[in-house]
Amino acid sequence: MNLELPEEHRAFRDMVESFVAAEMPKQWARNLERNEHEYPFELWDKFTQGGFHGLGIAEEYGGIGGDILMQMILARALSRTLGGLAWIWGLTSFAGVKSIGVYGSEAQKRKFLPQIAAGKLRASISFTEPGGGTDVLGAMRTFATKVDGGWKINGEKIWSSSAHVADYLLLLARSNREVTKNHQGLSLFWVPARSPGVACTELQKLGMRSIGSCTVHFNDVFVPDDHVLGEPHNAWRMLLPTLNNERMMVSAFCLGVIDGVLEDAIAYASQRKAFGRQIGQFQAIQHMLADIKMAQYQVECMLTDCAWKISTGKDQLVETTTLKVIASEQANRCADLGLQILGGMGYSAETDMQRYWRDSRLWRIGPITNEMARNVIAEQLGLPRSF
Repeated sequence: MNLELPEEHRAFRDMVESFVAAEMPKQWARNLERNEHEYPFELWDKFTQGGFHGLGIAEEYGGIGGDILMQMILARALSRTLGGLAWIWGLTSFAGVKSIGVYGSEAQKRKFLPQIAAGKLRASISFTEPGGGTDVLGAMRTFATKVDGGWKINGEKIWSSSAHVADYLLLLARSNREVTKNHQGLSLFWVPARSPGVACTELQKLGMRSIGSCTVHFNDVFVPDDHVLGEPHNAWRMLLPTLNNERMMVSAFCLGVIDGVLEDAIAYASQRKAFGRQIGQFQAIQHMLADIKMAQYQVECMLTDCAWKISTGKDQLVETTTLKVIASEQANRCADLGLQILGGMGYSAETDMQRYWRDSRLWRIGPITNEMARNVIAEQLGLPRSF
């Protein structure tokens, strides 16, 4: 495996890192987080200014193109300063670019992708059911009933990030109850978020506070036929190929957090003095920094390897699932080590370490819990299903 990026990717990385450093520094991100219940529209506008919403969208639809490795480069660079706020870009990228762009009709692509690329459309994901968590299929109680010209949606979703400011909701619902297996009879809907019958309630949470996560209620919400994505009743099989991208994106966010943690921890250890000398001279601190560096290299190697293999069309379900587990656990562990190195200042809202710790903790839970991810890996080894 060669970790050296091609020239085009190096130029893109340099451009992105320069833009992030100038327009989205850590101090600015901390200030955004202080307004925990105010969605940072100014951050969305920065993404638009940088052209980031167009990444992964073909030029014919108003985008800038770019492969999965470029998306990972951007995700990493954003989370280095933004932490979990980078998910504001990731949400619409996944819900729009990786949904409409992959299994949308030509008419849907021409209508919605240019709006996404121009930063004029925000999307949210509405998959998780209350009481369901990772058991998306077994807990599905949101139903779509066929009516003249479209569908009526009834049900409730939870943890729909940014749903309160979204233009569209990527909604997974059961459209056929007469099935033999839970993955059958599901459809994917592109729901206008301000449709009559849609109501959002914002949730309080530990991290990613200013993004906003919501419970979304659907009461006889009408969705026209031309807002169904892909083939009705077959959404789950259609969604499976996109899981690799979602796990890759989360892993790239985790790597960016490790980058941010390492540079902050080194800077603090180099200037903080205790017992008459810099704390970076203490072996205990040096070992913590070495552990963070080793984790950074491990996740970078795995992420790059998976990205290259996916770009060649190889199925990487086990590899990307493995990567997501390791990246999320390492990111949260590194943030915890960084917090320990900074001591009381790590616990202070005046530094970013506590923000990295809070935000990275979520990635051990979602979009799939690491326990469920281990079940998936074990099943692929030929072991009996445990759930």
